[in-house]
Amino acid sequence: MKIRKVIIVGLFAFAGGMLRYLVNSSWGLVGILGCNLIGAFLLALLTYAVIERNLVADWLSLGLGTGLIGALTTFSTFAVTTIQLWQARPLQAGLYFIVSGLGGLLAAGLGAWLARYLRRP
Repeated sequence: MKIRKVIIVGLFAFAGGMLRYLVNSSWGLVGILGCNLIGAFLLALLTYAVIERNLVADWLSLGLGTGLIGALTTFSTFAVTTIQLWQARPLQAGLYFIVSGLGGLLAAGLGAWLARYLRRP
């Protein structure tokens, strides 16, 4: 593993983590959900529109996909938020779990569809 790749992922992850922190600080649970849904959409869009077609340098796709979007949307935040909600409001936790899971799949599907739509001649 090249140290350059580690540094790139770390720098982009710092930006993604700070963005998630700012959104969470401003909008709380809705912000976390928004980060996860937007991140799922962006990762699929980036993967199918840019990375799969080699339109940017490998270091940039690694930084954006793994670093920035990976830090913006973390499973650990989703899991901890779900557990915390479950302890206080089980119904809201179930709703959050379903909306996050299905919403994430739908957002990723939409991102993939949009990328393929934009690639059509």
